[in-house]
Amino acid sequence: MLPHVTIPPSFAVLLEYFRPCFTAPSFATFRMLATGLVAAPGRRTVVGMLVGAGRHRDTPHHRAHYFFAKAAWTLDEVGDTLARLVVGLLTGPGPITVVVDDTLFHRAGRKVFAAGWFHDGAAKGETPVGFGNNWVIVGVVLRGTVFARPICLPVYACLVVKGTMSGSRLWLAARAAARLARLFPDRQVHVVADSAYAGGELKSLPRNVTWTTRPRADAALFAPAPPRTGRRGRPRVKGDRLATITQLAATADFRPTTVTRYGRVHTVDVAVTVCLWYSVFGPRLVQLVLVREPGRPLLALISTDLFSRPATIAERYAARWAVEVAIADAKQLFGVGQTHTRTAQAVRHAVPFALLAQTLTLTWYLTAGHHDSDVADATARAPWYTTKTTVSTADALGKLRRVLITARFRPADPVTPTAAEIHTLHLAWDTTEHGLAA
Repeated sequence: MLPHVTIPPSFAVLLEYFRPCFTAPSFATFRMLATGLVAAPGRRTVVGMLVGAGRHRDTPHHRAHYFFAKAAWTLDEVGDTLARLVVGLLTGPGPITVVVDDTLFHRAGRKVFAAGWFHDGAAKGETPVGFGNNWVIVGVVLRGTVFARPICLPVYACLVVKGTMSGSRLWLAARAAARLARLFPDRQVHVVADSAYAGGELKSLPRNVTWTTRPRADAALFAPAPPRTGRRGRPRVKGDRLATITQLAATADFRPTTVTRYGRVHTVDVAVTVCLWYSVFGPRLVQLVLVREPGRPLLALISTDLFSRPATIAERYAARWAVEVAIADAKQLFGVGQTHTRTAQAVRHAVPFALLAQTLTLTWYLTAGHHDSDVADATARAPWYTTKTTVSTADALGKLRRVLITARFRPADPVTPTAAEIHTLHLAWDTTEHGLAA
């Protein structure tokens, strides 16, 4: 038996969602490592998670390594459970906005599974490449939360393995979108990605999935298929080829439209053309949305969503930046990618597990951890942030850490606490009352 880990009920109830994904021993390890990753004071290696959980002295280290390298749990099942949790608790009714991007987690060593040279946007020099594991991140976007900006909660992480079907980032992204479509058959799933995620794999998207992306400069666009002539032979599947996007913009009918992007409301000129991008989406009609504003280059977007307004398409694409912020937070705040795993299963499990802990942290904060005094409390801790008006991911992570520490150590005679401290103590002390400490 593993030693008990004291976990506040507000966080334990989220972990409980994943019990069906594991055997009983693996679930106990899962709870311990997830809590330890959030509370870890240093690097989030496998042993570092044990240190964060306070179980590095009385728990055999091989149990934690076994959880990643050999335990019987699957990424798809865990990802599906996480998606249901996020969508069920945080999105409410209506369409689900999903963002896709990929990133490189640096690794060293020839024996690290699937490690290789990949594009690295953070690399310096003329050749932006780096060595490590490349991951496709798929996350659900939330708006209108206490963070006052769109936030991305990662639900799937797919490893790119060169020389296999999984070597295609677009194939991995389309597969994840199809899983979401099956999980939520009655919901519209709006996927947003950059120009790297456009190709023939998107011809077979489920009908309740729309895809919004940037077209390539050489994209061959066609008019919709003309009506059948009644003559013998195969009817035409596409109309005449249209001009280039630059040429279309020169003659397009732009109209002023108000959009809300990047935290501000402004007016842009928008033009729309319904057409086919046959090499990417096949016979499925798309709308080409051209956005023009003074002092900025022309923004061209293609979306299979024919029912949303052009302003909505532009706003949805702007929300794609949330995944970039989530990836930066994953590396800088949650230590994702710091495990020293090398074998195939361990490599496949480590990064998605850490991203799961990141998503659970934000889910916990949005459902239980937030308090109205959190901004004032954060400003008191860092008074040099004189313009801070909203909470950040770092604030949510710090709050959960304090709750975990408070649950482990009860002060005998605390001095007069602040409102935020009272909320933290309440979240932690309810553990024994609910009987979820074990």
